[in-house]
Amino acid sequence: MAQHPELYILRHGETEWNAEGRIQGRLDSRLTARGRDQARRQGEILRGAGVSEATHDFWVSPQGRAQETAAIALSGLSAAPLVDSRLREISLGPFDGLTRAEIGARYPDAFAETDPFLWYDTPPGGEGFAALAARLGAFLSEIERPAVIVAHGIVSRFLRGAVLDLDLDGIAALPGGQGVVFHLKDGVQTCLV
Repeated sequence: MAQHPELYILRHGETEWNAEGRIQGRLDSRLTARGRDQARRQGEILRGAGVSEATHDFWVSPQGRAQETAAIALSGLSAAPLVDSRLREISLGPFDGLTRAEIGARYPDAFAETDPFLWYDTPPGGEGFAALAARLGAFLSEIERPAVIVAHGIVSRFLRGAVLDLDLDGIAALPGGQGVVFHLKDGVQTCLV
């Protein structure tokens, strides 16, 4: 198993589309009031853990919901996160921006894969897990010191899976959630609340 520096991985807070049950993928919607509260709590967790610009690098996805979360969570840490396009959420092709009901109506075979996690690998014209794992692996290979990463749900699972050396079943079994902070150090993951 490859050695990685200590990481804090944050998933963005709840968005308007999350609340509506709409798939975001590469598209975006703003944080809800609950999402902004979640981001504030993430910042409290990071400050309580002693995270600072002197000891950690800060990275963020270019997508608006991650940027908005980072602006709130990292305020008070004097952190200016670096934007890396490899941290953007997995693309679901034509499914981005649709609800599951809309997807089912437009693409009758869309839910042939019934596993809710594996389904993200199957949309026609979507990015797929292999491409996602390759870009995130390249990103992780460049991390040289402890870091805070603000990204997305599927991206978070694949980052954590790579650090923990998990196969696809292990990645699927990882906990998720919005507005969460996962701490990874010495091959151990802890969800900080």
